[in-house]
Amino acid sequence: MSKSIGLAHIIRHDDGSASGVWGIHALRSAFQPIFSFEAGRLYPSAFEGLIRPFRGADAVPPGVFFAAIDAAERLQVETLTRTLHLLNAAAFLPRQASIFINFDPSVFIDRSVSEHALRDMRQVLAETGIDPRRIVCEITEKKPPSETALFEFVGVLKASGLRIAVDDFGSDESDIKRIRDIKPDIVKFDAHWISRLMESGAGFALLKEMVAKFEEKGIRTVFEGLEESWQLQLAERSGASMVQGFALALPEIVPANFDLFEPAIAEPAVRPNLNIANGAAELPAVRAQKLSRSFGKRTFP
Repeated sequence: MSKSIGLAHIIRHDDGSASGVWGIHALRSAFQPIFSFEAGRLYPSAFEGLIRPFRGADAVPPGVFFAAIDAAERLQVETLTRTLHLLNAAAFLPRQASIFINFDPSVFIDRSVSEHALRDMRQVLAETGIDPRRIVCEITEKKPPSETALFEFVGVLKASGLRIAVDDFGSDESDIKRIRDIKPDIVKFDAHWISRLMESGAGFALLKEMVAKFEEKGIRTVFEGLEESWQLQLAERSGASMVQGFALALPEIVPANFDLFEPAIAEPAVRPNLNIANGAAELPAVRAQKLSRSFGKRTFP
């Protein structure tokens, strides 16, 4: 079996972590937990892999790094980042946790490219011993080369037993069409959109209705980008399956002990009083302070 493109650019370290090399940049993995609501508590049930580029000792914004990558090299860089996350996930994440890995649909121009990328990923999964059922392939909002290429790409992933998540879902017709066509296992709601909806009773009612429709179809929902504790409380009331954001925890660069997360009790205090019946909203005059961003137990204030 030929060596994985991603593995060819990997450096292994004595502390068990791995980093990547692309040109003058060193690439490191960070993981941000995704929490599930279970019986009034928040449990870290999944982690999203995020790339942190460095130039020497200086951190480089991920957007700046990816924007500088030539189109012809994007698939190689995508492969490298996924490989890096899988190696570090195997070394540091709890074995039962799901792993969200980003996929840029714009680089998968045809089925042969998709199948090659998947073969590369299978090789890494075999090396790490990660169960493919733990992997959630997060399809970003970037435009694919064609609908046919996107469907073939998603089909290849599903055929291998991998789960699919659609990122940055909003209320646009294009977003609704994406859900209808892709039929994902998970939908991640756009942070700015849900924040606006949470500001009013009418908006919250719409949000709750959409969550219910997805859940009825067996599609789990994630509210991402949450930064305030009152948003977490409304997310629970909406019926959302999972939450993610700085209000709970920042991404942590490996090596780190991700087992330090403990269940957090969702206290009912400081909840906004939304009058759904007439569309009015009574929000507290002073919003609750953000939750602790460090590792360890987190409780709502």
